[in-house]
Amino acid sequence: MAWSASKIMMSFLEDVFENTSAIDLNSDSFKITLWDNDITPDQTAASASAAYATGQWVTTGNEVSDTTEWPVAGQALSVTSAFSSNVYTFDAADEVSDGTSATLVGFFGSFIYDDTIATPVVDPGICYLYFGGTQTVTDGTLTVVFNASGIFTITA
Repeated sequence: MAWSASKIMMSFLEDVFENTSAIDLNSDSFKITLWDNDITPDQTAASASAAYATGQWVTTGNEVSDTTEWPVAGQALSVTSAFSSNVYTFDAADEVSDGTSATLVGFFGSFIYDDTIATPVVDPGICYLYFGGTQTVTDGTLTVVFNASGIFTITA
């Protein structure tokens, strides 16, 4: 079925709400990776299959990267986490490739994961974002622009 929507990983919500992981949305390090259309993101995958380099997110052949300007394992995000008026917002500064000559061919979406956590699962997934179809940058700059409302919000 491939990409069709952007979603928060249910395993992430379960880990946070049930306190089974030490994910700290205020101080952990997060990364964003790019992916081709040969995968089918699964919002309900168990934690062990919803982390970077596992399940659908196995890097061999599916992760789209540029050796120096968008490396395998992704780009570090500058994340903000806030709660106001019963709305929690997870956001980050728009992410730009590390130069002006990136070549990234045939990517459909991104995967955001916590690069700090090592237990119970290494590099647990937070969410995935569908870019609406195939995207390509040839010898240029890639900028992932996040929604003005944030990467995701949760209303209590």
